[in-house]
Amino acid sequence: MATDWIALQALAAAEFGRRVAAVTDWDAATPDSEWTTRDLVTHVVDEQRWIPLLLTGCDHAQAEADLEAIGDDLTVEWAKFAARATEAWRNAPADVPVHLSTDVVPAHEYLAEQTSDLTIHTWDLARATGSDETLPTQLVEAVWHQFEPKIEDLAATGLYAPPVDVPDDAPLQVRLLAVTGRDARVDA
Repeated sequence: MATDWIALQALAAAEFGRRVAAVTDWDAATPDSEWTTRDLVTHVVDEQRWIPLLLTGCDHAQAEADLEAIGDDLTVEWAKFAARATEAWRNAPADVPVHLSTDVVPAHEYLAEQTSDLTIHTWDLARATGSDETLPTQLVEAVWHQFEPKIEDLAATGLYAPPVDVPDDAPLQVRLLAVTGRDARVDA
């Protein structure tokens, strides 16, 4: 059965939004050692701003020129830009070319990439805020299947820290996060 990335994107956005609502300390550290909670949420909001423009055929430079600024209330900004992104995903043909800064990919590839990134950052935000770190099983499984063939290459992209060594029998969420350089074990 094919993965319904549209439904998974909406679920990942809802899960991230739930964690954004739990933020009480915007200066708290996150698992992304260089980012505060504010930096992390700003990064994810920023990614959501691009989606509607890129899915309508704007190239990266044009989209950058047309981006609406992010306001100071990140909870409000998350809700606004996430809703726009989710709607754009629902309306975009899966094969529409998306002009990223480094490549042109079909929308369905960009959707899987963005949903995966949002899923990983949901855990980051949960860890930073002390909220529920459990990710929905269907998200973990889909992202794992997306990442598993690329495990050896993930760290080389520069987007992820080197993998964390965890046992092969660790829960799938722990193994998924480990390949992105995150130690999700409870005692970590």
